[in-house]
Amino acid sequence: MLICLPPSEGKTPAPAGAAPVDLEGLTGAQQLTAQRLAVLDALAAVSVRPDATEILGVGASLGAEVARNTELKDAPTAPAAHVYTGVLYAAAGLAELPADAARRAADDVRVFSGLWGAVSPADRIPAYRLSMGVDLPGVGKLATAWRPHLAAALDARAAGDVVVDCRSAAYLAAWKPATTGDAAADWVTVRVVRETDGKRAVVSHNAKHTRGVLTGHLLRRSGPAPTSAAELLDAARELDGQVIGTEVGTGLSYRMVEATLHDAATRRGPSTLEVVIA
Repeated sequence: MLICLPPSEGKTPAPAGAAPVDLEGLTGAQQLTAQRLAVLDALAAVSVRPDATEILGVGASLGAEVARNTELKDAPTAPAAHVYTGVLYAAAGLAELPADAARRAADDVRVFSGLWGAVSPADRIPAYRLSMGVDLPGVGKLATAWRPHLAAALDARAAGDVVVDCRSAAYLAAWKPATTGDAAADWVTVRVVRETDGKRAVVSHNAKHTRGVLTGHLLRRSGPAPTSAAELLDAARELDGQVIGTEVGTGLSYRMVEATLHDAATRRGPSTLEVVIA
């Protein structure tokens, strides 16, 4: 399997004194290093401009984080599993995986990034501020700029496997697995819906948490990793009936009711794993 995650909006800085980023040591270095350098340099140049927060699409209160972008080549690093935080990452527990699951995550999880393209949870990176939706002067629209490089890095990895896609639209635009031809993958997006009084509706906050729970389960479960949509469905159904989260504010718990698989709407599109919570 190949699990595709979005980055968290917030990043946790690495401890002072930690080693700086080693671009040649990052996952996909052969295909991605040149583009990573180009984006690093363009981001540093933009981040000293008076209109940097406007270009990067962040509020003025994040000026200190934008200023940090100017020193990323020398900034301390930590594993991406520790740098990325937020609802999905807390639910997945990527930073606290046991050794076997951590090795599986390094092989089977890719976090998509406007700065790095895609990294594994084990890759050491500094905290930064850059969204894939940015049109970066000197590089252009990042999703478009990254597309050929990510295809070179990921198409062969995904071929013949199941791609479990938990990304948002901006990051999905940077790479889509092939679903036809010799490099075809079983591409599955994850949709979370809430059942209330017999009616089902798409949710947002709970969706991030549930995708995180699913990610953590796929990494920690015993047995071989899924390699097809059908095997992914079977693995997801192992969570049926389990309490998987607590509502913010009310403190009420919710459980996973069921998982179902829906066929792709188009020949080149993904099928959908629908996870129902209640």
